[in-house]
Amino acid sequence: MESSRTRSASRVFVARLVGTAVFDPLGDPVGRVHDVVVLIQLRGEPRAVGCVIEVPGRRRVFLPLSRITAIEPGAVITTGVVNMRRFEQRKVETLVVGELLDRVVTLKDGTGTVEIRDVAIERDAGMDWKVTRLFVQRASSGPLGLRRGETATVRPDEVTGLAGGMEQQGVTALLATLEDLKPADLAEALRDLPHARRVQVARELPDDRLADAVEELGDDDAVALLSALESARAADVLEAMQPDDAADLVAELPKLKANELLALMQPDEAADVRRLMRYDEYTAGGLMTTEPIILPPEASVATLLAQARKAEVPPALAAVAFVCRPPLESPTGMYLGMVHLQRALRERPQQMVGRILDKDLGAVGPTDSIGTITRLLATYNLTAMPVCDEAGRLVGAVSVDDVLDHLMPDDWREADDAVTDEMIERSANA
Repeated sequence: MESSRTRSASRVFVARLVGTAVFDPLGDPVGRVHDVVVLIQLRGEPRAVGCVIEVPGRRRVFLPLSRITAIEPGAVITTGVVNMRRFEQRKVETLVVGELLDRVVTLKDGTGTVEIRDVAIERDAGMDWKVTRLFVQRASSGPLGLRRGETATVRPDEVTGLAGGMEQQGVTALLATLEDLKPADLAEALRDLPHARRVQVARELPDDRLADAVEELGDDDAVALLSALESARAADVLEAMQPDDAADLVAELPKLKANELLALMQPDEAADVRRLMRYDEYTAGGLMTTEPIILPPEASVATLLAQARKAEVPPALAAVAFVCRPPLESPTGMYLGMVHLQRALRERPQQMVGRILDKDLGAVGPTDSIGTITRLLATYNLTAMPVCDEAGRLVGAVSVDDVLDHLMPDDWREADDAVTDEMIERSANA
C-alpha cells in the first residue's frame, strides 16, 4: 500500500473528474463528464477507454480518451471531434461511478475487505490510460490492517473482486450523482444502467423519488423495474405515482402481478387505479388524474396558493384549481368552475375562490377522445381540462403533459433527437 497523499502528475481520480466541463480546442463548451468507461481484464491493469459525457439536451455520448488532449483542473480538452450518437454500454465495459465505486473488494494481504471510494487512471508511455490506483476505505475493523473508516491507496493487483457481481457493491456514490436530477433525467440515468444495477439503485431511492422516475420511463423499462422490486415496495411506488400513470403501468403488467399489487395498495388508492383502468387509453377517462387541486367555493386564494406550492403537484396541474361542492374527492359534488393561478395571484389572499371562477370553459366527458381534448387545450391555452360525468360531478382532470405523452411515439424516450423528430412528423401526417 501507499499513502493516499501520493500523486502522479498524470494521475486523475475519476470521482473528482465527474462534472468537469469538456471543451473543444477553441474553448467552446461541449458538455460535462458523467462517467469513465474501463475494461477489467483477467491479467494486467484495467484499461480506461473513454468518458461518458453529457452534452446539451441531456444526451450522453462516448468520448474516447484518445481524443482527449488534456485534463486540467476544471477542464477537459478534446480534439473537437465528438460522435453525438447516444452511448450504449457494452457487456465488456464497466462504468467507474455506476459500477465500481462503493464495490467491496478483498485485500490480498489477508487484512480483510474494503470499499472502493475512488479510482485513479493514468496515461502510460504508450499513451494508453490504465487504472493504476484504487482509493479504498475500511468498512469494518480487521485483525492486522486498517481500522474501520481508515483509508488508503492500493494497486488493482492488490485486491480481488474488482469484477465481482452487483451484490458486492453499494450505491452511496452513485446516489450522490443522482440526487439533484429532475425526474426525467433520473429516469434517463436509470435507463443507462445495467438492469441489475438499476434495480439495486431503485431499491435505495425514496418511494416518491422512484415514483417520479418510473413515470418517465418507457413502458417496458417501467414494467421490468417494478416487476423486479419486492411486491410490497412495488405497491408503495404505485401509490406514490399519479393515479393515471399508475393505471397505465398496472395495465401493462401480467394480470396476476397486477392483481397482487392492487391488493397490496391502500384501498382508496387501488380504487382510483381500477376506476381509471376501465377507460380506453386514448379517452379523457384514460388520460385523467383523479387528484387535481380541488377546492370548495368558500376556500381562500391563500389556500389555493398553498395547494399549488406542494412539491407533489405537477406544474401543469398547479396552474389551475377546480372548484366543486362537497365531497371534494373525485367523484366530487357539483362542478362549479375553475380558477387560474395567474388570476388568483392578482387577488387578495382572503378572497374566496368561488368569486373568481372561470365558468366559460366547459368540461369534457370521460369518453371524449384525445383529439377533442387536444383541440380544447390548444384553443384556450390551458394546461389542464376538467373531466365531469353526466351528473356534472368532477371525476378528474387531463393535463397537457399527459396528452403530449400519448401523442408521442411509444419509443420516443429511447430514440435519438433526429429520429424522434421524424417520428413526430409521421404521427402528425398520419
